[in-house]
Amino acid sequence: MSDKKIKNIFSKGAISPLFIADSISKHSSKTNIGGHSIFMGQVRKDEIDGKLVAAIEYTAYEELALNKMHEIREEIFNKYPLSCMHIHHSLGTIKAGELCLFVFTSSAHRKPAIDACTEVVERIKAELPIWGKEIFENDTHQWKENI
Repeated sequence: MSDKKIKNIFSKGAISPLFIADSISKHSSKTNIGGHSIFMGQVRKDEIDGKLVAAIEYTAYEELALNKMHEIREEIFNKYPLSCMHIHHSLGTIKAGELCLFVFTSSAHRKPAIDACTEVVERIKAELPIWGKEIFENDTHQWKENI
């Protein structure tokens, strides 16, 4: 593992569209970048057993998740020729329709940015100790399956 500082990917509450727009706009001066790939995860208002999801409450084993995310970042940067990678994941209660995950990768060409973004999202879902509790409109809840 490198000596690079572990980045905190977590933030309390939903990820605002203004934050995303600002993140994108900051890259317009980086003229060595030719391609960006962006994934935005949004809470769905699923119907499960006749009940509608009103929100998801995200929790994490933060220290372990941040260490694992650092390993994943290092592996992705070693695998793909990226200019940069930004990852933000919400903690707390996120309402249906709000954004809970933002992954933004950039490279000189589109394919590495797209492939890296896809791999990061899949690895976050599969490897990080982050849990979501679905909160239904009738105030009942259940743990969400991570699919």
